[in-house]
This record gives sequence, C-alpha cells and structure tokens, in this order.
Amino acid sequence: MKPKAVFNWSSGKDSALALYKVQKENNFEISSLLTSINTEYQRISMHGVSVSLLEQQATALDIPLIKMEIPKEPSMEEYRQIMTNTMNTIQSQGITHSVFGDIFLEDLRKYREEQLRSIGMEAVFPLWKKNTSALIHEFLNLGFKTIVTCVNETYLDKSFAGRIINKDFIKDLPENVDPCGENGEFHTFTFDGPIFNFPILFELGETVKKTYPKPKESDSDSDEDYIFWFCDLISKNPAS
Repeated sequence: MKPKAVFNWSSGKDSALALYKVQKENNFEISSLLTSINTEYQRISMHGVSVSLLEQQATALDIPLIKMEIPKEPSMEEYRQIMTNTMNTIQSQGITHSVFGDIFLEDLRKYREEQLRSIGMEAVFPLWKKNTSALIHEFLNLGFKTIVTCVNETYLDKSFAGRIINKDFIKDLPENVDPCGENGEFHTFTFDGPIFNFPILFELGETVKKTYPKPKESDSDSDEDYIFWFCDLISKNPAS
C-alpha cells in the first residue's frame, strides 16, 4: 500500500509540475490539496487567485481540496498555530507525507521539514535542486498553460502581470529574475495541462497595485515598501 500524502497546492506552475511528477512516479497516494487562503479577501495567499478558480482547479484535478484560512496579517505565532492545527488534523487521517513544489530555498525547506518532523510527518520535494531554466521549458513542453497573476515590482514591472508564460515571456525576463520566479519575483495560475481533466476558463480583470511593509529584519537599504501588481482573473464558468 502506498503512503498517503497531502499536496501543498499554490495554484501555480511549480505546484502543477511537482504534482505531475508525483503522479507519474506513483509512489504516493495524493489524498488532498492544501492551500492557504486569505480569510478577508478569499484569495490564495500571495498569488491573489480567487477561491472560485482554486475550487475549479481541484475539480479539474479530481483531488479533494483543504482550504487553510489565514488572517490578513497574522503574527508568526498565529500562523504556526493555524498550520499546526491543520497538519494535526491531516495526520489524524493517516497521511504521513506532505509534498511541496519548492526548488532551491534552503531555509524554507528546513523550516518545512522541522515543522513536519515535530508531528511525525515527512516532507517531499519533487523539484528540489532542479535547474529552473530546464524546469520551465519542461513545463511548457508537457503542454501546461499558466498565467502570471502577481509580480514583485522590485524585479518586474506592471506589464508582466497578466501575461501567459511562453518562450517570449522567458526571453523578456531580466537576467536577475529566476525563470521559475523561485525568489518571489512572480506568481502564477495554471489553467490547463496533462494533469487537468478540463481547462479552467477565465478572463482578465483589473491589474491593481498593492504595497506591503518590509520586515523590520530586512537587509534592504531602502525604507520603501514592497510593491506588487496583481492581475485579477475572472471565472468564465457559469456555475461559479
């Protein structure tokens, strides 16, 4: 019997490719998707995608969805408590592994592993240490389709928000931007590909600017806030 795993689903391209690889290797039974939701806006944290589109993804993937509700600006202690409660509930269902789409952020991997180890679960990283340029080309060659929903203005200007990722997009990226946006340069919504039973239909909405205060421990010399551009995606599914 294969071990059961929960998949940490962000709605974006890295999650989609990691899920594809896990399903292809067939070493785990993916019991559910786990996604962090901003309680106030009912959108996926950082990606800015509506819960409606997230739910359509889960339906298209034919995997049950667990929505972890996070307050607008939680303290680290609040976040840890919500995460601990959620993972304890998941573990009680016989789930022993948690799958992530992280590629090379060492500190984040260490944090995830430590938190899971404390409750007797194990982390799995299907994309770990893979070349990000090779990964994004593999993603496109497999037939996945994804759109940029959020950009960090520190790295990319507003014009990149709302663009479909293709070879032209990759060519247009500045040299200091990771092709997979692994440093938080941009976030995406994947709407079609080999793991989907049907494509997710949407149209482009407004692109809005949001600012966030930099952490006090930030090493940046600038006192300016972080600026992000979010492109809203509006579901075209009549039932949504």
